[in-house]
Amino acid sequence: MNLTSISLEFYLALSAIIFVIGAAGVITRRNAIIIFMCIEMMLNAVNLTLVAFSAYLGDSAGQMFVFFVMAVAAAEAAVGLAIVLALFRSRQTVYVDEVNLMKW
Repeated sequence: MNLTSISLEFYLALSAIIFVIGAAGVITRRNAIIIFMCIEMMLNAVNLTLVAFSAYLGDSAGQMFVFFVMAVAAAEAAVGLAIVLALFRSRQTVYVDEVNLMKW
């Protein structure tokens, strides 16, 4: 099954659903690791949209741009995990409600 047998609207609807689930997770969750996973879901939804439009238009620029988004997502995951690990070592929690770095 290739991209031409499924309409562009299906991919856009699926991407919108994944993006909304990720945005809802970022807004409602308090665990920092879950928040980073939801941000990754949102980036993957954008990647799906880029690939769908790229295939629909017959241009490979969108597919090449996906590699840059994936590189940014990998860097974000590495830096985010390092920050969460440092917070856990200093505060013994990964919940964003309990972490207040401005407090003395």
